[in-house]
Amino acid sequence: MEALQCFRNFSHVPTFAAFLHNQYNLNKSKNRFRVAVNLSSDDDPFLQAALHSATLRFQETHRPDPLFHDPYVACLVPANIPVYMEQHVHPYCLATKFIDDSLLQNLRNNDELKQVVLLTDGADTRVYRLTWPSSTLIFDISPDRIYCNVSQKLKDIGAQISRSCLLLHVSLDSSNIQEVLRKKGFNGNRPSIWALQGLPLMTLTSFEDILSAVSSLAMKGSLVMGEVPVCLAETEVELKTSHEEWMHKLFMRHGFQVHVIDYKDVASSLSRDLSNETSSTMLFVAEHMRFSDDQMEMWRSEFQRTEEEADEEGFEDL
Repeated sequence: MEALQCFRNFSHVPTFAAFLHNQYNLNKSKNRFRVAVNLSSDDDPFLQAALHSATLRFQETHRPDPLFHDPYVACLVPANIPVYMEQHVHPYCLATKFIDDSLLQNLRNNDELKQVVLLTDGADTRVYRLTWPSSTLIFDISPDRIYCNVSQKLKDIGAQISRSCLLLHVSLDSSNIQEVLRKKGFNGNRPSIWALQGLPLMTLTSFEDILSAVSSLAMKGSLVMGEVPVCLAETEVELKTSHEEWMHKLFMRHGFQVHVIDYKDVASSLSRDLSNETSSTMLFVAEHMRFSDDQMEMWRSEFQRTEEEADEEGFEDL
């Protein structure tokens, strides 16, 4: 029921209950930060959701005064898709603008910040449409099959990442995402910034596994931002507990101090009117308050080296 509730607002996803019963497999091994998808494109709800988000970016791009411009999204949507000049902005588009600006602002304000981790649906064009600072290392964690399909389409139209930057893909199907990230060059002794938008989150457990993995990898002070499905909170929230209080408790358990962002405040700051559509997600920014595993290991090694040197000096005095 928990997984089913997450997709009640996705009217574009057909026969989702049947899909859950027959096709969905959530890996429950030690590393549960994994979702296995084995579907054809026509009935893959993850792909359907990714294309729905792409459609929203397409519509926003063609507004007279768009919040952002996505020059690549047209290759991901049907050629005959109509353009609707809506007066109000969809919450997803507000979140996209907020995340775009937050990523670039933090990167520009911190010369040591060179690691970006994007947790996406596989059809996110952010890595191509944003102008990243020189030497930025970008990791994309997403469903492999969707990512490969979309990457080929983007390659065919000439999409390229910013010069002197590097993009590395990590499959959401990897058995140990933390290990893969480290092998591809992620360094927990260096600052990083993480953005979560569109990543398939079927259960609260899967989201907690993500928070746990980020907590192990990210250096103290690193930022995590993005959107979380409201349905994850609704499986736990008591009548007297708000979604915001639930978020604070959840993130604190994993070493994060979180701030929930109101979509209305984002719309107001951009002088836009928010659509009347109820958002199925919560927008947030969180700061990591713990040391990463790499930081702890570095300090353990340094402490051991200091003790060994002290022992040698003591032996020489004898």
